[in-house]
Amino acid sequence: MYVRATTRKNKDGSTVRYLQLAHNEWDAATRTSRPQVLHSFGREDQLDRAAIERLVASLAKLLDPAAALRATSGSDLTFLASRPMGGAHALNGLWHRIGIDTVMKKLLTGRRLDPAAERVLFALVANRALAPSSKLAATRWIEHDSHIPGLPATSDDACYRAMDWLLKIEDKLAEEVYWQVADLLNLEVDLLFFDTTSTYFETGEPDTPAARDDHGRRLDQHLDQETESDESADDGDGKSFRAYGKSKDHRPDLPQVVIGMAVTRTGIPIRVWSWPGNTGDQALIRQVREDLREWKLTRVVWVADRGFASEQNRRFLQRAGGHYILGEKIRSGSPAAQAALSRQGRYAHVADNMQVKQVQLPDTADRFVICHNPDQAKRDAAIRADLLAQLEEAIKGSDKLKPLKRAELRGKLSTKPGLHRFLRATPGGLLRIDKAAIKAEERLDGKFLLRCSDPHLSAEDIATGYKQLLEVERGWRDMKTIIDLRPVYHRKEDRIRAHVLLCWLALLLIRIAETTCDDTWLNLREELERIHVGTFSGPAGTFRQRTETSAAQRAILAKLGVTEPKRIITLEPGTPA
Repeated sequence: MYVRATTRKNKDGSTVRYLQLAHNEWDAATRTSRPQVLHSFGREDQLDRAAIERLVASLAKLLDPAAALRATSGSDLTFLASRPMGGAHALNGLWHRIGIDTVMKKLLTGRRLDPAAERVLFALVANRALAPSSKLAATRWIEHDSHIPGLPATSDDACYRAMDWLLKIEDKLAEEVYWQVADLLNLEVDLLFFDTTSTYFETGEPDTPAARDDHGRRLDQHLDQETESDESADDGDGKSFRAYGKSKDHRPDLPQVVIGMAVTRTGIPIRVWSWPGNTGDQALIRQVREDLREWKLTRVVWVADRGFASEQNRRFLQRAGGHYILGEKIRSGSPAAQAALSRQGRYAHVADNMQVKQVQLPDTADRFVICHNPDQAKRDAAIRADLLAQLEEAIKGSDKLKPLKRAELRGKLSTKPGLHRFLRATPGGLLRIDKAAIKAEERLDGKFLLRCSDPHLSAEDIATGYKQLLEVERGWRDMKTIIDLRPVYHRKEDRIRAHVLLCWLALLLIRIAETTCDDTWLNLREELERIHVGTFSGPAGTFRQRTETSAAQRAILAKLGVTEPKRIITLEPGTPA
């Protein structure tokens, strides 16, 4: 069918056009096509355009929106842009499944804040997981390079206001999110892993010191929440947030902050903390224990590295029936470590080529487990042989040096702990390899020592539980590579803390996706980001349509419990001529 136009010429010389709805029928006798008029619309200048629009709208209902728009646009349809949407769609589905949106909207009730703050925070979390960047660059990414459901665009000011609000609801949000995740994944918190790291800032000076409470937070609560200004001055003694400290990134020359993370045995991060950069490890776990005690978890066995094994920390972790598995410094020379290592006994073989031996000392209720890995023992021996070769080359011919030069060489070697461990000086000042130190080290090859307060865990459970502390280390690695915890583009303390929270939420979504799909986030992200949304425009309006999903993409979304995105994302009819 088509619209047919006929022309009639009046006596005064003017012409009038008439419009008709017609279609062609084939005449078999004459073997020609003859037009048949189905309906006459009348004169073109007196056309009832409203009736035509109603007819077109009625016919358009028989088509999908994109086809209807293409049909009315003719050949003037223009392809404007394409952007990935699959990753953000999957993360948004998990965000809703966990109920983070519900928790945030509930916490928004009664606050004078834009209701879109929840969408802004999700967009910033998605940015960390998909294309980490500064907050200013994230606003451009949201508007031009990704499709965030419910948020076509935002501003850097809106991002900063949302981050300030995120910090205010941190405690309540973390608790609510944990219970939502526990219900979603059926988490049974028996082993809880904790570790810390540090992240530095490319700046030469620490912050101005400020008075702080026991949790490292500023006592001055009247901070400017609206601008990214420098830290306000605070007279008197206190601690800087960005401060010099023991750097785990090997950058003691730069100010840093300390970050702690608690993780379940399956690698799900349940909370993060931020402290001033010169805070010691032994003080951190006390705050963590107090914060999580309010969650009323049924049974918790804390698993932490040897930096947290002080007597005060051990007593603190045992409050309210808690227990711990802690690494013991095997080379510390402590009486407990020496006594445990000197006990005779046979090793029992457990999983992953590990051997364990349990030791009970008479003067403590703690149980000690000596773990031995033969493969690691071979690696330790090979590393030591390499170090000894380097040391022997370094001190070769040193007997002929003058005493002052020999002292300079010894001082230089003292800056290299791996070599200095096996170096000794004779009473006459000559440099020699310490054979007693080598023999002592050989006894420790492939071994590590654990201390546990739980009387019911087996030696195998203690050893394998401690090995799972690697989940936290994997979390730190992903935080610093995939999510780009560093560089941090903020100077203000509250914004740095909020940035860490955004990274935690991104890691939480990533870990849930990996656990559910049994695949790495890099693979999942690569596949999902192949789902694009295209923007098309024509005389009748603009619409956005996604690409067809592949079998692999549908499988990922099905495992995550996320529905496929709508085929037509948006439809914006234009103004008729």
